[in-house]
Amino acid sequence: MTWIESRFAIAWLLPLGTAAAAVASPWAAWAHMLGFMGLVALSERVPALQRSPAPSGHTGWHRLCLLLHLPLQLGLQVLGVAIAVAQPADAAGAAAVVALGLGIGGVSGSQGITFAHELGHSKRRLDRAVAWLLMGSVLYAHFMVEHYRGHHVRAATHDDPATARRGESLWRFLPRTLSGSWASAWRLEAARLRQHRQGWAQSPLLAAVLVQALVLWLLAAAFGLWALLFWVVQAAQAVLLLETINYIEHYGLQRRPDASGRAEPFGVAHAWNADHWLTNATTANLQRHSDHHMHAWKPFGELQALPGPQLPTGYAGCLLLASVPRWWFALMEPRLARLAATPPPAP
Repeated sequence: MTWIESRFAIAWLLPLGTAAAAVASPWAAWAHMLGFMGLVALSERVPALQRSPAPSGHTGWHRLCLLLHLPLQLGLQVLGVAIAVAQPADAAGAAAVVALGLGIGGVSGSQGITFAHELGHSKRRLDRAVAWLLMGSVLYAHFMVEHYRGHHVRAATHDDPATARRGESLWRFLPRTLSGSWASAWRLEAARLRQHRQGWAQSPLLAAVLVQALVLWLLAAAFGLWALLFWVVQAAQAVLLLETINYIEHYGLQRRPDASGRAEPFGVAHAWNADHWLTNATTANLQRHSDHHMHAWKPFGELQALPGPQLPTGYAGCLLLASVPRWWFALMEPRLARLAATPPPAP
């Protein structure tokens, strides 16, 4: 294994560091998460770190980097419950539990959901099962239906709830994508069951959602309100990060309709890309997004940095920019205007 391949182990520093910080203080967990994301965002401004190495193939090591996150994340979440229930039953205790949830939710969102997304594209049953577990741990199991059967079919069209429209702020996008993705997942699952002549008793989506509800009930019944509050906050933070990345990835990009009215095939110009070294190392090359959509089964170790639309900085920095619509629009509108004036690059 070369140093180029070993760089993906950097991702383990986030859950391990957050766990150590959480043991010290719930507030330290949140501070560690913010500090880590700030460090990654700052690294995106360093010219030498703005390009990732070329793909060197996908090995068992790359798969291990993803699978190992399951015990790391579940262990971190269990630790969070233990710390949460130890907090005093007052306003200060509630604030500490929220801070703890935000810190641990930053891990389950930035990496847990990202790795679940990658594993869900695998053809291995074990990988997909781990993806379902990771998504269920943040109460977002319907992603496992909507993303693969919905978003990948409709991305960069107005039919896709996870594609942000030009001029739409993050804060207007969030309610639309949250409600639209939930509804779409159930419609897609109902269609699949009809196609295979199956009943809802055979639906993994329904089973997963019921398990999610059961977990919440058990947390409240066995460990009390603070355990429930922690779990809901960490899940909400994780989903916020996911949907903010969704907002960034296809903002303002549209596939043109062909003569029959159907959207043109997904091309290099239909996703925003970045190739910053540290961000890619900690999120499994997620920023090489055009190649991912054009070759959905290609594992992250083989993704190419294509000359598609380029973000002003990496995903970590764009999380901050997108949260302030004035900043986001000021940077993205000129890029969209240039894209409209030039033909899309060849893959």
